[in-house]
Parts: sequence; structure tokens; C-alpha cells
Amino acid sequence: MKNIDKQILRWFDAVKRPLPWRENQDFYSVWISEIMLQQTRVNQMIGYYNRFMTNFPTLKNLAQASEEEVLKNWEGLGYYSRARNLHFTAQYIYDECKGVAPSNFQDLKKLKGIGEYTAAAIASICYNEPVVAVDGNVFRVLSRYLGIEDDIAQPKTRSLFFALGNELISKENPGDFNQALMELGATVCLPKNPKCEECPIAESCFALENQMVAKLPVKNKKINQTTRFLNYFVINDSLVFSQRIQNDIWKNMYELPLYETTHNLEIIEEINGFAVSQSSLLQTMQHKLTHQTLHIQFWKITVSDEDFEQLSSGKIQHAVESNFELEVALPRPIVLFLDKIKTEL
Repeated sequence: MKNIDKQILRWFDAVKRPLPWRENQDFYSVWISEIMLQQTRVNQMIGYYNRFMTNFPTLKNLAQASEEEVLKNWEGLGYYSRARNLHFTAQYIYDECKGVAPSNFQDLKKLKGIGEYTAAAIASICYNEPVVAVDGNVFRVLSRYLGIEDDIAQPKTRSLFFALGNELISKENPGDFNQALMELGATVCLPKNPKCEECPIAESCFALENQMVAKLPVKNKKINQTTRFLNYFVINDSLVFSQRIQNDIWKNMYELPLYETTHNLEIIEEINGFAVSQSSLLQTMQHKLTHQTLHIQFWKITVSDEDFEQLSSGKIQHAVESNFELEVALPRPIVLFLDKIKTEL
């Protein structure tokens, strides 16, 4: 373990990627980037980050925006609770803390949507506090380097990694050390086909020396998956959008008329009590979330004019033929479907 911090920092200084949030390491930019990176790869989220920061350049801008605006700018990133928590916390800091965010690990952890990892990343990068940020990349690097075979899904193992990481962390440059560990896991110490020949600490890596790279880290926790069947409708050649308000996936986003079933359908004869005279299947897709697999069917249906008025009353409407742009946020599957039918018109 001796000098691992210096070896990793030298490597990071030579190879670190020029990412936009590294240009100005203030609380706001680092916070936004870390929340986006929780479920999104770096190369996928850079465009989203730049767009978000253009539209909400300061914490004040984010705090004063509506939730619909925030969700619309988050569209495509998924895991929308992250955006809602960002918005809530921005309002809390702006209104209750006079616009000044906490500047230490313990207080940052108290903010909604900020857990131990994000709090440690912000505290080390922005305020030079020597506290290790342990994410999946860091679990992988440390488990292989130190030869830790404990199950990383267990809370006690997470505590062990946190303690060991805090022994290793550079006290002079903790922010770069945390970023270096993350970078090492993201670009070199990969889950499959790691690039051990490029690793700055390969010579003292336990897993490499003992041919255990493929076996570490150990993770035995199984995620229980729920399967759902969602049917969305284009009704009478019109697109009708309403807001999801229930405590479920995609809360407060907008969707087409929905009919949830227990299996895929072959024909639609009624939707939510309204008779369907004609139906045709337009598209099917499967969409995976962390705990759910969604089997989605998009249908074109015809109902009576009277029933259509009731189905669309008080909702956003667009003719299929029109070249429309919505200002509200849509779930990713509906965005993909709309992009497809636009190109086919």
C-alpha cells in the first residue's frame, strides 16, 4: 500500500480526461456532474451535462425553475428521482441556506439525494477534505489491488472499503486521488478485459499476481426484477399526453394514454372502458430499469368522437401529422417511439 497515492496521482496527471466539470471545480458543477454520473457513463452524459448547465448555469437558476423544466432538461438520462432530488436540494440551499452549500462530508450527507459517495466526492474535490469516495469503480480497483474477497453487496464490506480507502487517500490532494481511482476503474481496471498492462499499480496488485482479476470484486446480491406490460395508444390519429402523478416510474412526466396488462396483447377491443372499433400494433420494445423489465406495445386505435373527447379532455393534444415539439418531459420509450413515427410519416 506504500506510495499508492503518489503512483495513482502521477498516472492521473498524465492521462486524465478533459471533462467539462473539471474546468471549474466549484460545488454546483461537481454536484451536478456526480449526480448525473451515478447511473450514466461519462461519454454518454457529457452532452446532457453541457445542456443542463447551459439552461441552469447557477444554483439559483435551478432553484427557481419549475419541476417540469428540470425534468425536461433531464430527459434521456433516466432515473428521474435524481432530477427531482437535485431540484429539491437546490431550492433548500437557496431558500434555507442563503445559497451557500455545506462544505464538509458530514453536512453534505444530510442533503436530499446526496449519499456517502457523492458527499465524499464533493468534499474532497471542492473542499480538499481527505475522505474517500467509494463507487463501483473504486470497489473494483481496491478489491483487486488488496485482494479483498468479501461480498461488496454487504454493508460491513462497504464500511471496510471506506476505512481502507481513507488510509490510502492522499492527504495533500484528496480530490484528484478520488477522481484518479474512479478514472482507473472506468478506463483501465474494467469489469471485463481489464487493461492491466496500462495500470500504474499493477506491479503490486494482489489479484494480478494471484490470477484472481476475473474473480474480484465479489458481489452476490441478486436484484429482484418485476415484469410489466404497458400499452400506449395513438387515438384517432392524435397524440394525447397526460401527466403521471402516481408514485411510480417516471413520476410527473408525460405519457400517451396507457393501459397496463398482465401479458402482451394481440388485439385491443377496449381501453379504460371505452370501446375500440379498430386497432393495429405500431411498435413493440423492451425497456429495462434497475428493478423492472417493461414490455411496451404502441397501438393505433379508433374510438368514437364522443369517447375521444372524454379521453383527451384537459390533456395536451397533437395531430400525428404535425411537426410538433413538446416542452414537457417524456419517458425514454415514448421519445424513441415518437422519433420513429416522425421519420415514417
